[in-house]
Amino acid sequence: MINDSSATSLKVQLQRKIDSKTKPPGSLGQLEKLASQLGCIQNSLSPILKQPTILVFAGDHGAAKHPGISPYPQEVTHQMVLNFLSGGAAINVFAKQNGFNLQVIDAGVNHDFNGCPDLINRKIGFGTKDYRTQKAMTLSELNLALAQGGALVDDAFNSGCNVIGFGEMGIGNTSAAALLMHSFTGIPLLDCVGRGTGLNDEGLKRKQEILQKASDFHQPFSDWDDTLRTFAGFEMAMMTGAILQSAKLNMAILLDGFIATACYLAAFIKNPDIRNFVIACHQSDENGHKSLLEYLNLQPLLNLQMRLGEGTGAVLSYPLVQAAVNFLNGMNSFEEAGVSGEL
Repeated sequence: MINDSSATSLKVQLQRKIDSKTKPPGSLGQLEKLASQLGCIQNSLSPILKQPTILVFAGDHGAAKHPGISPYPQEVTHQMVLNFLSGGAAINVFAKQNGFNLQVIDAGVNHDFNGCPDLINRKIGFGTKDYRTQKAMTLSELNLALAQGGALVDDAFNSGCNVIGFGEMGIGNTSAAALLMHSFTGIPLLDCVGRGTGLNDEGLKRKQEILQKASDFHQPFSDWDDTLRTFAGFEMAMMTGAILQSAKLNMAILLDGFIATACYLAAFIKNPDIRNFVIACHQSDENGHKSLLEYLNLQPLLNLQMRLGEGTGAVLSYPLVQAAVNFLNGMNSFEEAGVSGEL
């Protein structure tokens, strides 16, 4: 996306094209804004979506070994990675349905996959350290994860992709996302913490107490790097790097749920211009996501009360993204249709 007077001119031309279609002005609502955004991203009055790709980053969290973080054991992370690779997860079904190239990345799972075919090995380590007592990762590990995420986006871009989404798998990563949300925004931690993979009321209260202690233990933070490496998982740091690089390459970014939005928050703080490239795909049912979307001034396309992760919300929203491009490129203008513009 260009950021000078020519960008303003393009936006005006796109709005003129949208308003010329055989419909009352503004009657396609959010699709009209989306069509304009996609045109600006591609610097074109006739944007084209090419080779949609979803990158699913997997990693484990040292803190998840504590029983109060998640009702599921850490082993579920690598078991779900194997499920992705066998084609049996929700993201596999929805990616296939909507024509996505699905890639699964081992960013830092606490498991040896022994050269498992079709798994992209970018392992930083066998899970992060326990942020309840120490930083989750070193600065060098953070920088490597950010770089690896960017390199994976480069590979997708060079293969012809211009629309990309990101998913994740990592037991305990809703806790890490809540801590990052609180640390970067100042929103009270209680408003950031949710049930994750299904905690009951007692479990939720215990989780809140554990995370409050972890947050208090690390205050204050010296800078952006210090905050991110304190709480993020390797999969989250890698996703943050991927989001930053996608914007540099003028790609449309399909933003998934709570964890992905926490990664976007980190990337946005680093480079606020990335907001122009991001499409908020759905509002998760996870407690903090609505507040985080409002904080970031993002309006989601869907609200299906999902809280699965994996990139499912990003992939499910794609037909709406396609619809925005298709009406812009294929719908007749009043002049073409011989219809009076006075509706």
